[in-house]
Amino acid sequence: MTDTAEFPPDDEFYHRDPDPSGWLTPEDLAAVRAQLPLLYVDAVPVRVDDSGDVVAVGLLLRVNGMGTMTRALVSGRVLYHERVRDALLRHIEKDLGPVALPRVPASPQPFTVAEYFPTPGITPFHDPRQHAVSLGYVVPVAGDCRPQQDALDLAWLTPEEACSDTVQAEMVNGQGALVRQAMAWVGRLG
Repeated sequence: MTDTAEFPPDDEFYHRDPDPSGWLTPEDLAAVRAQLPLLYVDAVPVRVDDSGDVVAVGLLLRVNGMGTMTRALVSGRVLYHERVRDALLRHIEKDLGPVALPRVPASPQPFTVAEYFPTPGITPFHDPRQHAVSLGYVVPVAGDCRPQQDALDLAWLTPEEACSDTVQAEMVNGQGALVRQAMAWVGRLG
């Protein structure tokens, strides 16, 4: 049994600021990353046909910290006091633009939970900065996607192209494995 003295009284808990910013200073973020796993979302943007079958996968082109061009998913941290759905929508808008028109259900269900470790080789997922847990989602987008922020381009590939060894080699930190898992989840890989 947990000692209830560890928790604030109910009235204190429920009357906190309802809209904290969720942003940490770089120093605070570094301290948290060194001590706790952080929650992220990974979104695999897709185009679907009239029957709902995935016909294209959107992969971003980015330049990583070492100046190498890589393919990437829409990904980012869930902020304190932010719903997972809201984090998905925020990161999709940040990377794909305000008129991407993502179709995220009211209660989105992840296709996987990926654990990123700072030590390579524990799982296919690696993040040298931190231990992170990411919820992976397939998100249909219907609008005009225009790369934003640090994304240079967005390529729409067939599911087979996105899962090819050539494209997978352009993806880092295990995100290629997420694309393959996503396509298996939607029935596009055998």
